[in-house]
Amino acid sequence: MNTRRLLRTTATALTTATLLLSGCDASGSTPSRTPSASSPAPASAPAALGRYYQQKLSWRDCGVEGFQCTTMKAPLDYAKPDAGEIKLAVTRRKATDPGKRLGSLLVNPGGPGGSAVGYLQGYAAIGYPAPVRARYDMVAVDPRGVARSEPVTCLDGKEMDAYTQVDQTPDDDAENERLSAAFRSFAAGCEKRSGTVLPHVSTVETARDMDILRALLGDRKLNYVGASYGTFLGATYAELFPARVGRLVLDGAIDPSLPALAMNRDQTAGFETAFQSFAADCVKRPDCPLGTGTAAEASTRMKSFFTTLDADPVPSGETARPLGESLGTTGVIAAMYDEGAWPELRASLTRAMEGDGAGLLALADSYYERESSGSYSNLMYANAAVNCLDLPPAFTGPDSVTEALPEFEKASPVFGRGFAWAALNCAYWPASATGSPHRITAPGAAPILVIGTVRDPATPYKWARSLAAQLSSGSLLTYDGDGHTAYGRGSDCIDTAVNAYLLEGTVPANGKTCR
Repeated sequence: MNTRRLLRTTATALTTATLLLSGCDASGSTPSRTPSASSPAPASAPAALGRYYQQKLSWRDCGVEGFQCTTMKAPLDYAKPDAGEIKLAVTRRKATDPGKRLGSLLVNPGGPGGSAVGYLQGYAAIGYPAPVRARYDMVAVDPRGVARSEPVTCLDGKEMDAYTQVDQTPDDDAENERLSAAFRSFAAGCEKRSGTVLPHVSTVETARDMDILRALLGDRKLNYVGASYGTFLGATYAELFPARVGRLVLDGAIDPSLPALAMNRDQTAGFETAFQSFAADCVKRPDCPLGTGTAAEASTRMKSFFTTLDADPVPSGETARPLGESLGTTGVIAAMYDEGAWPELRASLTRAMEGDGAGLLALADSYYERESSGSYSNLMYANAAVNCLDLPPAFTGPDSVTEALPEFEKASPVFGRGFAWAALNCAYWPASATGSPHRITAPGAAPILVIGTVRDPATPYKWARSLAAQLSSGSLLTYDGDGHTAYGRGSDCIDTAVNAYLLEGTVPANGKTCR
């Protein structure tokens, strides 16, 4: 579920259903489900973990005005806490009104694979409502395997460029094999470059890391805002440590009870819903490149253009990266995360249909976090690593994808084929899944606020309804709008309700809807 450069203020959910991405997330969504039987009980801090809970954080200036940074240690393997450790990057910005300080507020933007440190320093500590920033120390930790926390790496820049151009809608056995080979090479690159950390980046492990950080910050309970995949991380924390739940906001929720196939299919439908909203808006405008007829006609033209790009990519200004179907589709998907990107999408589509793919390529690059230098962040690598641990794969091979194509195409005539094939990635993953789908109830947890957006592309609204119903203390807040996530995106109604919860502990009425 991501378009980081384009949408710095929004959260991300990347799942197997998002083009080249793997596993779910839910995007990205998604999730390490159950602790293994051999793992230490999480309800308290076992003696073997004592040294981690008792370490001292050494805060320092980190070159970003107003922020301090530090590094914390956690066991690489919680089942064998003395067998090695992993270092995690942490940052904070202190409450602006320390006399009224409520404690620490941890934030996570999703992914999996999104940098929480980057999100806090680049947006949250400035963009969150001033009353929240006044009373909380804003804190973020890059999850294990992500960004500054011993990042998973898989491919170099040129290899990743080639990977993002592989045909995601194969039409014959030869193209099927090329896509499978690309997934195998991607997985092999991850194993070669990050084999030690690869089996230990699950959501359960990251949730346990968050509890260590909570203790090191001196907080009796965890206060947290998690968006997109971050909702699964927060719900997992509540499952492991219900008595330590403070005020948890889960915005753009993921349904942890779903297997990967169902999750990918749901997200496919979510992007179709978002595209239909874009198309209905587009056809009313004189600059719409998809015509001025109906949304259905616009969808047909969009699909036809993708087919054209598959056969005949258009120049993009970069000889080695013409705009083919895969990059073109990614560019369109990138703009579905925020309706504020729709004007840019209309302009970029117009240019692409006239033979200039630079605009759509730029949107695709924002999604992949590709720099102009040709380097990539580790977002896509961490996304695959977490997702493929968190859920058994949706598919076992190309034949199983082929069988599922009709239901994916029904879910989205525009994106269905590509999303189905993208879910094949985890079939070739070198580390076996350690999680499984299950309901999260977190009995005994304090009230937890779950937010869902009605036309959210990456985390469909029904997931929020489901998670709120599963949680024994869940309360659902609905935003009847477009885009991915709701808090801090312009709705006074949403922001007022969330602020009251974070600052006063006031839970909005279950089922409250904001427009």
